[in-house]
Amino acid sequence: MTAPETPLLRVVRGNPDDAELAALTAVVAAVASARAPEPAPKRDSWWADKASLVRAPLAPGEGAWRASALPR
Repeated sequence: MTAPETPLLRVVRGNPDDAELAALTAVVAAVASARAPEPAPKRDSWWADKASLVRAPLAPGEGAWRASALPR
């Protein structure tokens, strides 16, 4: 023999119609199924970051050679 299931929702006050109960059930189901966003992975080391290997695009023009030695 199985144990009786407890209801997920119970109306305490009022007399809602079928449409109101359906709307309430949809909202509760949506909130229950929503998950928290996964946190971004923690960066272990800046030394291992491959993004540092990508250089900025070349910008040829007057004074570009001088600007290439300036800090960014």
